[in-house]
Amino acid sequence: MRTVVKVENVSKTYKLGHIGSNTLNDDVQRFIARIRSKEDPTKRVGVIDQHDETVHVALNDVSFDVHEGEVLGIIGKNGAGKSTLLKILSRITTPTTGTIKMKGRVASLLEVGTGFHPELSGRENIYLNGAILGMLRSEVTSKFDEIVDFSGVAKFIDTPVKRYSSGMYVRLAFAVAAHLEPEILIVDEVLSVGDADFQKKSIGKMKDVAANQGRTVLFVSHTIKALQTLCQNGLLLEKGKIVRTGPIKEVTDYYLGGQNFSFNLSTEWTKEEAHSAEGTYLLAAKINNDELIFHTTTISISFVLLFESRKKFHLSFHLFNQNEDHIFNSMSEIMEFEEGKYVINFEIPGGLLNEGSYIIHLNFIENGAKMTLNVINVLTFEVKESAVEGISWYGKWPGIVRPEIKSSVNKIPE
Repeated sequence: MRTVVKVENVSKTYKLGHIGSNTLNDDVQRFIARIRSKEDPTKRVGVIDQHDETVHVALNDVSFDVHEGEVLGIIGKNGAGKSTLLKILSRITTPTTGTIKMKGRVASLLEVGTGFHPELSGRENIYLNGAILGMLRSEVTSKFDEIVDFSGVAKFIDTPVKRYSSGMYVRLAFAVAAHLEPEILIVDEVLSVGDADFQKKSIGKMKDVAANQGRTVLFVSHTIKALQTLCQNGLLLEKGKIVRTGPIKEVTDYYLGGQNFSFNLSTEWTKEEAHSAEGTYLLAAKINNDELIFHTTTISISFVLLFESRKKFHLSFHLFNQNEDHIFNSMSEIMEFEEGKYVINFEIPGGLLNEGSYIIHLNFIENGAKMTLNVINVLTFEVKESAVEGISWYGKWPGIVRPEIKSSVNKIPE
């Protein structure tokens, strides 16, 4: 299959707190290069000093290929480099090192209203975006009614888009990007702005664009369900590097389970790798069950915390399933901690959860009111069906949970 996006050894660095060069001549050279979309002539070629504390490495030696008709899901935590990568692919910014080759017209939807002029109406912005993509006015006109119908903003199509709500803005922006026939469509997390019906419609449109029209989609999202529904393959970024590629299910499972690791009380942890805020650190997390977890299994979970000063906390424990349904939220009692390390244990009773994949989020609530630390995707685990004598097995039971409800039978006297 034809390769339409080829990224080779791409890195992107930013100089922290850096405003100008050392000389006026350097500043002029950099300005002229920037307006000509050329590389900075004052930087050292191919050199990235990762030990320079004034340099932030947003992307580090990233290489991958995307084929025609492929839908690639790009995932990672905040700050992993996802948006930087998409901005480079969209030619909004240039890489510090490396090369990118793309075949075909590219449409990008990186934030609400990308490419829209706020003073122009929705109608005018549709034609403006078409012109940016290199389309003739007649081509845009032939798609105009379809775009407006999909966006659902027909009543306001001649209103300046600065008066649109964020939902209307993103609906029209996505409709334009998806219908004006780019060969490559780049979509960031913007679809989360729309309502549930529009998100579902947008996912369906992107699947149609890729499967039936042979176009390529690069899709960034934190919504695991959307990624697994839409994408065939995935790419996981961590601290600017690619740490995993492959089928989307394998990549998302690795991402969700990336922090499941064993420990004992003598383990040495480094604070640099921990989730932290205001002197509170989540050093480690673990599912303690050594064997498969069945529907009837009591699930034991442990967290290792470090406090640098006296704290008064309770932990808010959130459980989600793979479809991102919020199963329950439970809170510990308020606990007081001195400076030092602690292990906190939770148990989820057996006979509650249905078969499937589950994700744990953890909130640290200080003094009963202030959320100091919010850690998403702390752990993931699988629950399997268990064989129970006297019950026929029909596959996974319907419903989000599967509690064991007690029952009794009493004969009514004649």
